[in-house]
Amino acid sequence: MENQRNISEFILLGLSDDKDVQRFCFVLLSFCFVALLIGNILILISILHSNLFHQPMYYFLCHLSFMDICYTSTVTPKLIGSMVEGTKTISYGYCMLQVFTMHFFGGVEIFIITAMAYDRYVAICKPLHYLVIMNRTKCNLLVLAAWVGGSAHSFPQLCMIICLPFCGPKEIDHYFCDIFPLLKIACTDTYLSGVLVVANSGIVSLVTFIILFISYVIILLTLRNQSAEGRRKALSTCGSHITVVVLFFGPAICSYLRPPTTFPEDKVIALFYTIIAPMFNPLIYTLRNTEMKNAMRKVWCQGLFSMEAYS
Repeated sequence: MENQRNISEFILLGLSDDKDVQRFCFVLLSFCFVALLIGNILILISILHSNLFHQPMYYFLCHLSFMDICYTSTVTPKLIGSMVEGTKTISYGYCMLQVFTMHFFGGVEIFIITAMAYDRYVAICKPLHYLVIMNRTKCNLLVLAAWVGGSAHSFPQLCMIICLPFCGPKEIDHYFCDIFPLLKIACTDTYLSGVLVVANSGIVSLVTFIILFISYVIILLTLRNQSAEGRRKALSTCGSHITVVVLFFGPAICSYLRPPTTFPEDKVIALFYTIIAPMFNPLIYTLRNTEMKNAMRKVWCQGLFSMEAYS
């Protein structure tokens, strides 16, 4: 590897060189990151300390919240820290780690969202067999498959990037180490590598999105035969899932399903699937979900009462 590169670090150009824009981004991203951490931690604790954990949908939601925290934490702390310290350098090893963790946690999240869609399909289209089909063993296997799928998606990307020679320039026109910006500064022809990235990230995102879209179309068609109350409850749950899918997959498809090149707008698009969408997930799944709100109220109210009694 040392023979293929003569640089030990890269320079991340960040979101902007304008000081006022940097201050605004620092405040905004700090707020988003803190809100993401608080929201997802609240969901994790509420589900783990209530009966909802035994329900497949909330079991998957628990894993999704954990993935949101891991996924965003691979990028946001470094970005916020660079705004505070004014340093834009990132070591070669940390850069490769970002490439791997971004695609690994992102891949796992994609497959967990797919598992949640499958859960809703079974619950609405095959309600009498729901408990048999979505037993805990099946749920564990789906989560395991999500982790395997994330690994199968991320390891080839990492191996491809590590094999590329980097000899300068070392400026990456992004706020984190992503594949297309790295391909742009590699000291070799990267056309084939770019095609492989599109085939891996872009096609996977598009195919998964199409599968999710078809599953929700089938669900919506099935709802025509249910009562008004059943339709209202199912639409509320599915509406949350569809919102998450659009927020996450829309920007991801725009970023990776295209010719392997970079654009100035990539940074703004990346903010949606790295920070904005994970931040909104807790709000989407709690504000429109009565069971989740009741569980959170019960867990946290009991916790406060216990603390008062102890004091």
